[in-house]
Amino acid sequence: MENNEVIIELKDIRKTYDLGGEIVHALNGVSLTIHRGEFVAIMGASGSGKSTMMNMLGCLDKPTSGDYIFEGEHIANLTKDQYADFRNRKIGFVFQGFNLLPRTTAIDNVIVPLYYNRTGTKKKSDFYAKARVLLEKVGLGKRMNHVPSKLSGGQQQRVAIARALVNDPQIIFADEPTGNLDTKTSIEVMALFQELNDSGITIILVTHEPDIAEYCTRIVVMRDGNIIEDKPVENRRVAKDEIK
Repeated sequence: MENNEVIIELKDIRKTYDLGGEIVHALNGVSLTIHRGEFVAIMGASGSGKSTMMNMLGCLDKPTSGDYIFEGEHIANLTKDQYADFRNRKIGFVFQGFNLLPRTTAIDNVIVPLYYNRTGTKKKSDFYAKARVLLEKVGLGKRMNHVPSKLSGGQQQRVAIARALVNDPQIIFADEPTGNLDTKTSIEVMALFQELNDSGITIILVTHEPDIAEYCTRIVVMRDGNIIEDKPVENRRVAKDEIK
């Protein structure tokens, strides 16, 4: 589903941290362009800068210097509140640890981002209607009233994916989304991501697993705060064909 429209452009992004007087250069002038509809894997060893990169791309942290352009909008200089509003409107997140509210049902977990959306309806009935559609979409129509402890790891990650979709994001960021899952469940989750990507959603996924990256369309490899490789995936794996 990739097209030529640029959705993200990073220009000379740098990020430094002062750790007790020691200056750490987490990103060293990174430039990167993402087109709408891409499915990009960001890889690298611990300390390579991939997590910092994800935080920059997902507006969870601000660069020390450089320019971040999202759909033509320069966002590096937004205020903290503007950043939060931008995240909620444009971006969906999926994390390794699921990050679900433990005493809250699947459907109530899914609607949480809607409470922070400053645009659109505020009717709870509309919230639940939308969440039901998304839980059906991820295959959890019969489990929507279960709390996370009554769901498997794969089912919890599907709830997290539904939650990421609830505000109709332009892009989904997935940080090690299969890190806590077994091989079979990982393939099922990647099949869902590929289906979402085929529908036109741009996805950026951080992983340290080369076999997971092979489900993406492009791999960006980082080392010491720099991009050292950026290549398309040849012989891309199709997850749905591997599900037994």
